[in-house]
Amino acid sequence: MPRSVRLVPMATACALALALTACTGSGAAFQGTPGGSGVGDPYFPQAGNGGYDVSHYALTFAYSPDTHHLTGTAEITARATRDLSAFDLDLKGMEVKSLTVAGRKARWTRKGQELTVRPPSTLPKGGTFRTTVRYSGTPGTITDPDGSKEGWLRTADGALALGEPTGSMAWFPGNDHPSDKATYDIAITVPKGLQAVSNGELRAETINTGGTGTTYRWRTAQPMATYLATVAIGHYDIIRTTTKNGLPVYTAVDPHEAAASRKVLARIPEIMEWEEYNFGPYPFSSTGAIVDRRGDAGYALETQNRPVFPGAPDTATLVHELAHQWYGDSVTPRTWRDMWLNEGFATYAEWLWSEDHGGDTAQETFDALYDGTYFDDPSDGEAVWAFPPARPSSAAHISDSPVYERGAMVLQKIRRTVGDARFYDIVQGWAAAHRHGNATTAEFTAYVEKMAPGKDFGGIWKDWLYGDGKPAHA
Repeated sequence: MPRSVRLVPMATACALALALTACTGSGAAFQGTPGGSGVGDPYFPQAGNGGYDVSHYALTFAYSPDTHHLTGTAEITARATRDLSAFDLDLKGMEVKSLTVAGRKARWTRKGQELTVRPPSTLPKGGTFRTTVRYSGTPGTITDPDGSKEGWLRTADGALALGEPTGSMAWFPGNDHPSDKATYDIAITVPKGLQAVSNGELRAETINTGGTGTTYRWRTAQPMATYLATVAIGHYDIIRTTTKNGLPVYTAVDPHEAAASRKVLARIPEIMEWEEYNFGPYPFSSTGAIVDRRGDAGYALETQNRPVFPGAPDTATLVHELAHQWYGDSVTPRTWRDMWLNEGFATYAEWLWSEDHGGDTAQETFDALYDGTYFDDPSDGEAVWAFPPARPSSAAHISDSPVYERGAMVLQKIRRTVGDARFYDIVQGWAAAHRHGNATTAEFTAYVEKMAPGKDFGGIWKDWLYGDGKPAHA
């Protein structure tokens, strides 16, 4: 006698579908694999997500500083890198109101920073799909392992969004890891009298019906990592100029910092010309700066196109953050272990600026660091040797002195080995070879060796880049 078969309703079958099986709208099961949470970054393992590559973010939101409430819509265009039954987005806090994939309602669950999406049908490998997330709430501040604050920072008259290393998930859902870069359209509606500044170029400024608010529409046409996205909301003095070659310069300065900032920000065209001479063609379509009120943030950050400064910057800091547009923003580290490729280069740009403008030479700065006379506090001098720049000791230390100063010392060692002409070929060629892409330390060392055949870099890599402690010889 044949066994009886109990038919399971379609809705029940869908509810029982786990990671490897989902249901189509017609009730037919499909096979796929979930994208997975996290990309396995050595310091932030939950950052980013697997199974897809984002090409574009269209972010639309309104924010009221009086209530600290944000209402947002994120349209995320991505390509599946495998047959996907589910995928994750990074979003910390906020309430998800609705979610669609390819225009169809999708199920989702949340756990910590993970927003897990189960589309109504398979997302085939190689296919492009659009996910739309509508969300709202009070965006929060994230405390980094080193104790610094990022995410959505409330300011005296508005807000400032900063993302390094994982802060963007406080204000929009995405693939929050530097290995996945995308273009952006960001539209921000703020109350009457306030301004909203972001990355890229301002495409439109529209006063809403009734004059209650203004919408600012910004576009970033070159790929950008999530941690480099920013929004600054408040009162700003806006200055628009150009460099000698016509590159737009857009600066937004809190009125309380205007007088102190004016002289140094006026040097942006000069600094940009000097950096292009040393590092090669500028990789983006505009430049500038955002200067917020001192105390609103505790650090400067190389947000793409226009770095953010916590109060009026000095010239060295401006040189540093603008150099990041080549090293960090255009050539972005593949993992947070490769942070020295950002900070070592930008710190070395400060040394070169000093050398070219009547200050200490790069070698004199190198020697002072090695001898322990660079810092007033001897403990700061010892901190340079706490760990090798290419292998920070933990997530709490990826922004410590070895990544900056000792990273720059590696570059000076390379320069001494190959000579000035070949050194500038290397730093310019490196920026060109990985323009708008990602790179690792291993790729950099291989590139240096390729560009200077016959030179021995073994000691530099072993003792200065990867070695523990202070090298025996400078």
